Amino acid sequence: MDNAATTSLKPEVLEAMMPYLTGKYGNASTLYLEGREAREAVEQARERTARALGAQPEEIYFTSGGTEADNWAIKGVAFARREKGNHIITSQIEHHAVLQPCEYLEKHGFHVTYLPVDSDGLVDPGDVSRAIEQNTVLVSIMFANNEIGTIEPVAEIARICREKGVLFHTDAVQAVGHVPVDVEKLGVDLLSLSAHKFHGPKGIGALYVRKGVRLDPFIHGGGQERNRRAGTENVAGIVGLGAAIELATSSLEERAARIAALRDKLIDGVLERVPDVKLNGHRIMRLPGNAHFCFRFIEGESLLLNLDVKGVSASSGSACTSGSLEPSHVLLALGLPHEMAQGSLRLTLDEENTGEEVDYVLDILPDIVKKLRPAGSG
Repeated sequence: MDNAATTSLKPEVLEAMMPYLTGKYGNASTLYLEGREAREAVEQARERTARALGAQPEEIYFTSGGTEADNWAIKGVAFARREKGNHIITSQIEHHAVLQPCEYLEKHGFHVTYLPVDSDGLVDPGDVSRAIEQNTVLVSIMFANNEIGTIEPVAEIARICREKGVLFHTDAVQAVGHVPVDVEKLGVDLLSLSAHKFHGPKGIGALYVRKGVRLDPFIHGGGQERNRRAGTENVAGIVGLGAAIELATSSLEERAARIAALRDKLIDGVLERVPDVKLNGHRIMRLPGNAHFCFRFIEGESLLLNLDVKGVSASSGSACTSGSLEPSHVLLALGLPHEMAQGSLRLTLDEENTGEEVDYVLDILPDIVKKLRPAGSG
């Protein structure tokens, strides 16, 4: 129950990748037969990815994952538009793949505004509008939060940015393959995604860049990806991404509805059976598989270890910060006190989860919480 951290590799995706891990091992930048086979596979995957996002193939650039895509979008726009201004707007609950590039840019003469969120984790589009200045070059607000699952008003924020002539990037790593994502309908200028979040391979992602957007290269040293992203193409990974995103976006709404029903069963069960617990994130505008709680009088790490002993894989928040003992910056931004934020639990479901698994968690969780809480609490 930690599918937000990563999903399994679908057998169909592995099958699509296998030829390019074995016999068809050519370099996609070479001119002879093996290279042409690899190039054709890369371009087919680019078309699949573009079709899944409502984009054009030439607007898709393959990266090593969501982190690189976020870094490239933020630093690439910042340095490409430096003559226009040095102001960037983001939110306090972004993934560290957005926050840390912003902090890096602050050391290089840029000014960053970190917008607050409400108690559900929602960014107010009005705050975005008010924060935009004459020298603002980029707004970056995530599509859906990786910890609490709240889905942000991305289309409304994109419209505001378009009206004010400011580029808009969204980190959609948690959203693609789980909720409908159409770049034209949303009106975004840049969008990041990662294959292993929707049953593709790890180590491959993509950045959508709207045609006409100027973007400095993030990696130098070759002419790959139309001279914008150097490095020999990860052909097997790219093929896997193309296959996975096509599978993930077919019959998406039906699959999401089934997962959301399991999620609601899990949320309702935890709130009913466990005292002194709080659901985090917006109750309705949230990812289909995300259930995130804080338990009073408890330490989240102990909860995870006890669940692990019982065969349940879960997390307290982002997998990228799972080794940190500090409370989640996302939960603190919601206004939760430190002691409450320390007792967090993220359960993230996927199509492979079953109703029986949800029942199992609901059966074991109350006793685990009771055991971990100090006597007389709750």
